[in-house]
Amino acid sequence: MEIAAWIIVVLLFAIGMAGAIYPVLPGALAIYAAFFVYGFMVSFEPFGFWFWAIQTVILAVLFIADYAVSAWGVKKYGGSRASVVGSTIGVLIGPFVIPAFGLLIGPFLGAVIGELIAGSDLNKSAKVGFGSVVGLFSGVVVKIVLQLVMIVAFLIWVF
Repeated sequence: MEIAAWIIVVLLFAIGMAGAIYPVLPGALAIYAAFFVYGFMVSFEPFGFWFWAIQTVILAVLFIADYAVSAWGVKKYGGSRASVVGSTIGVLIGPFVIPAFGLLIGPFLGAVIGELIAGSDLNKSAKVGFGSVVGLFSGVVVKIVLQLVMIVAFLIWVF
């Protein structure tokens, strides 16, 4: 049973880390779910109040940072709310419409289109689109680091 638990935990960790890059995957939620899988299949004994408090705070920070860092990139380059919304839509549908490069092109085009709808010229809209990609990459770095912290903390508590 313990071997099966570890296989599922590692699989959930891998899905979680992939979710840091590919936004349609559950990301941090998959990592958080791995803790419960381990608890139910092996033991909750290693996990105390501080484990759950730290992991829950990191999870909350990840949810907030996911939106805030991307929005920061758009806003830093002069984007409006319409470009933030467009960028978010682009992140979600871009990878499906353009499988190889949709993760980059989607938020860029979404922000550009959103900014054009808001009344900006093409030059400013392109600058905001670039900001959306900067925000996306910044968000990915933050997610990878925090999710690795979650996994390392789990391993420290278990071992």
